[in-house]
Amino acid sequence: MDFELNTLNLADAAREKCDAIVMLVTSTFKAGKDPLSLLAGEALKAKHLEAKAGKLLQAYRSAGIAAPRVVLAGAGDGSGKKVHAAVAAAVASLRSSGAKRLLICLPAGSAEDAVRAAVVGTAEASYVYVTTKSKPEGRELQRVHVAVEDSQRFKAAFAAAKGVASGIEFAREIANLPPNIATPTRLGEEAKGLAKAHGFQCEVMGPKEIARIGMGSFLSVAQGSEQPARFIVLQHQGGAAGDAPIVLVGKGITFDSGGISIKPSAEMDEMKFDMGGAASVLGTFRALGDIQPAINVVGLIPTCENMPDGKAVKPGDIVTSLSGQTIEILNTDAEGRLILCDALTYAERFKPSAVVDIATLTGACVVALGGVRSGLFSSDDALASALSAAGEAALDLCWRMPLDDEYADGLKSNFADVANVGGRAGGAITAAKFLQRFAAKFPWAHLDVAGTAWKSGAAKGATGRPVGLLVQYLLTEAANRPVAKPAKKAATKPAPKSRSKAKAK
Repeated sequence: MDFELNTLNLADAAREKCDAIVMLVTSTFKAGKDPLSLLAGEALKAKHLEAKAGKLLQAYRSAGIAAPRVVLAGAGDGSGKKVHAAVAAAVASLRSSGAKRLLICLPAGSAEDAVRAAVVGTAEASYVYVTTKSKPEGRELQRVHVAVEDSQRFKAAFAAAKGVASGIEFAREIANLPPNIATPTRLGEEAKGLAKAHGFQCEVMGPKEIARIGMGSFLSVAQGSEQPARFIVLQHQGGAAGDAPIVLVGKGITFDSGGISIKPSAEMDEMKFDMGGAASVLGTFRALGDIQPAINVVGLIPTCENMPDGKAVKPGDIVTSLSGQTIEILNTDAEGRLILCDALTYAERFKPSAVVDIATLTGACVVALGGVRSGLFSSDDALASALSAAGEAALDLCWRMPLDDEYADGLKSNFADVANVGGRAGGAITAAKFLQRFAAKFPWAHLDVAGTAWKSGAAKGATGRPVGLLVQYLLTEAANRPVAKPAKKAATKPAPKSRSKAKAK
């Protein structure tokens, strides 16, 4: 979908030739003399329209308006949150209308958050998964014009919003693919495609290279599947050569059967979404490719299947992680932390300024926070505050959870350095405490997105969260960092690489 930002008032908008107009109406709206204002004013006066966010009124072939369809959408106080709700409802109402070219008129006095919300809300509401359908119908909207008072003022915010929208859609598309297509190998290919299109550095390692590095915990999860594991390393070098990068680590379990500790069959199909963390990292890099912020970012994706084969890891097995710590596997369905811990240790070689891991990690987090907010765990207050603020700004919310030392007591083992589970009580926290053991050498945060990365029921599908949060965090960090002089070529240091450069097999 193509987005375009235009300087248009309501009188200009009424003359625009398009398939539909979405006009946002706030609680402080004052009608002018143009056809759109008069239409909205009459609707409000007759109480056929409310300015409450999400309330709609459709009109057809209105006098003085070139577009055949007009959707008047209540936008409350005009804030980003209300605009997002209004645009999402309006665009959803036009899904089956055949509209290909849409004009969205933002309220007078709108701020940057409203522009961002209009773009992202439109992209989210118009997304339809069609990749594996025999009749790919439903993706009708092709071009969206966003009308504001002064397009130049919102140029940067609009460009960032388009990048976020493309990143969210990319993440949703990858996560929605069936597990026989979205294999670890496919994720590696997608990473290479992003690197080629946007100039990232990319390395994709196979089982031999992963074993040579010493990722015994990661490979223990993969050993029960015929699909070979992949370890993906993506790098965006937008900052100065010596700047410490931010590392994003995404859990990439492309299908989670539970392994020997097998899951119930009901809704097991949704375990294709267990690579939602990996999808969000790929989606974030898709957005970085468009926006090109001045910051160094590394993406690490350990990806494999968790299957119950004769070679699969068993409850009671003990494995050795990349850090050298031994792990007693008491439950093979607690596999995400086993692949993430090795990736966290690998992150040390980049000497990062911060590391954020993203994972559909625990059902316990769904019980605690539902599908509204992602769980945020962090050993660093400043990092936690930055991520929380980014979530608020991006309307991609999270909530900080505790990390008291006492929560780690249940992870004690008589036979290894640590067990991989600690009982049902506080399950999301004990999972985070497990990961914290492998993240002591840098500021670290963990986002448990088990409740927010996808939806079940009639709306089943990936959400693309928390791409919005991650991109907003990175953009804020880039803006707050001092502008560094470009490094001389002779002084440029190569980015850290794995010990093996062999091709994945």
